[in-house]
Amino acid sequence: MRTFEYLKPVTVQEALDLLDRYGEKARLIAGGTDAMVMWKQKKISPDFFISLRNVTDLNSIKVQGDLTIGSGTTHRSLELSPEIRKDFPVITDAVVNLGSVQVRNSATIGGNICTAAPSADTAPPLLVLETMVNIIASKGGRSVPIDEFFTGPSQTVLEPGEIVTDFHIARPLPNTGMAYWKHTRRKAMDLPILGVAALISFEDDLKTCKKVRIGLGVAAPTPMRAKQAEAFLEGKVLEAGVLEEAGKIAVGEAQPRTSVRGSEWYRKELIGVLLKRVALICQERAKGAADK
Repeated sequence: MRTFEYLKPVTVQEALDLLDRYGEKARLIAGGTDAMVMWKQKKISPDFFISLRNVTDLNSIKVQGDLTIGSGTTHRSLELSPEIRKDFPVITDAVVNLGSVQVRNSATIGGNICTAAPSADTAPPLLVLETMVNIIASKGGRSVPIDEFFTGPSQTVLEPGEIVTDFHIARPLPNTGMAYWKHTRRKAMDLPILGVAALISFEDDLKTCKKVRIGLGVAAPTPMRAKQAEAFLEGKVLEAGVLEEAGKIAVGEAQPRTSVRGSEWYRKELIGVLLKRVALICQERAKGAADK
C-alpha cells in the first residue's frame, strides 16, 4: 500500500525549508482537490505532501486600488468577496460555478493555477486581468506575467523549491467591463468544454474599444490569450460584424482538440459564439458602472 507523510508548516519559510530538505520526494498541496485525485489515480506518488493550508499569510484578499490575492485563498472566499464582485467580476464569474460549495471551500486559486490544466476556470480571467504571479524560493523571489506562466498541459515555469505566494492585479481603466463564460454539458459540477473571458475598456462613448483582452480555456494545450483578436478589436466600435470577425480570428489562434467532453469542431464553433456573448456582457457592465 502506498503511503506518504503529511507535513503541516505554518509559515512560508517553514514550507520552503521542507521543500529544500525533501526535494523531489515532496509535493506541495493546498486544498487537495486536484492533488489527492492525482494521487489516487497514481499519477503522482510523493513520499511527503507539504500542506500550505495552515500558512495563513497565503490566504488573503487585499483591494487597495490594485488587487492582491494570496495563493491559498479559497474559491469560496473569492466568490463571497464583495470587493471582487464589484471591481473584478470576471473572477466571480469563474469561481461561482467551479465545482460544488464543498469543493470551493477547500480548493484554492493557487492550486487551480499551479495544476495548470487547460480547463482551469480561474486561468482565463487572470489572463485578461494581466496578472503578475509572485513566486518565492529560498534563493529569492521573482514575478512572472501569467501569460508566460503556463508552459504546457500541467506544466509551468515553477522550478523545484518554489512557491507561488500571490497574484497581483492592477486596477482596470475607467469604462471597463469584464466577464467569463463557462460552457459545460450540463448545469451541474463539470469541467468546461470551453471557457472564454474578456476585458474591454471603452472610450467615453462606451462603444469604441480602447483596450481588449481575451482569454481562452480548453482551446489550446495551455490557457491562452487571443492576442490577434484583441488587436483587431481595439479601436473599433463593438458591433455584430466586428465581433463575428474577431471570433474568426480567435478561432485561427486557438488549437482545440477533441476530448471526451467535446470535439475540436464544436470548440471552434463555441469560440465565436462565446466571444460575442462575453464582449456584450463587458459592454453592459461598463455601462452599468458608468451609470452609478
